[in-house]
Amino acid sequence: MSVAVVFDSAGTLLNTYRVAKDICHKKLLPGIETTTLTYSSPDRVLIVLPVHSKDLMATPPDTLLSEYLVSHEISFGVSCTRKVTTAEDIGDLLYTDRRCRVGDLQECIRNVWSVCHGEEMVTLNSGAIINMAQGGIEFTITAGGWPFEGAKEAISALHRMGVPTYIASGDRVTKLEKMADHLGIPRDRVYGVATPTVKAQIVTDLRQEYERVLMVGDGINDLCAMQNADIAILTIQQPGERPEELYREADFVVRNVSEVVPIVRDLTASQNHLRS
Repeated sequence: MSVAVVFDSAGTLLNTYRVAKDICHKKLLPGIETTTLTYSSPDRVLIVLPVHSKDLMATPPDTLLSEYLVSHEISFGVSCTRKVTTAEDIGDLLYTDRRCRVGDLQECIRNVWSVCHGEEMVTLNSGAIINMAQGGIEFTITAGGWPFEGAKEAISALHRMGVPTYIASGDRVTKLEKMADHLGIPRDRVYGVATPTVKAQIVTDLRQEYERVLMVGDGINDLCAMQNADIAILTIQQPGERPEELYREADFVVRNVSEVVPIVRDLTASQNHLRS
């Protein structure tokens, strides 16, 4: 029986700490769940920025973030949003914003680094939440992630069983590839800057290739992919509350990513038994 497992990244394979800066109220929001924050308003769009933290930290903090992005020709990727919005409309607001400063993102980076700098393997991702109704950047965002205990071993165990693993995540590709290298997941099975719709399509496409596709996720942006999977696994290893829809959709709820291994093992064993 051919089986594939698709993992979300942040909160699923990676223990993730996020912080947002409320631009209007000049308030730092440590430990926030950014997808939940995004989904709380239909006008919000979470984007990721392929920026290097060291370059940002070396920039004068009073520089407008929009000017920094334009002068360095930095693009963006849409991580999640509740409604269909064109990249052109998002870019029009992002690159002309007059409120957000580089210092707002620097504050997020410093806060995240103070929490996770002691970890052996860390990825940092920065971005922003654009409010289409307000016409600009509402929050700056930084997230730091490091592998959950047992994540690398779980991936190795699945591979020894002949089960391929994939990553479908809203994070940017370069950071995901770094983590995939550490975990042992081939880079050609890594899908970054994946919106909920894209994640769902990845699962659908893989179902044409494999007899059973499992989706492992932890947040509301994984819901569509879980609905499209043959088996949906909700992991609650990352602390925090989750929408009830995730629990209703899940075939299994696990407290550690390592628990995915026996689920797959039982699935393949039962199917082999039926065939025999």
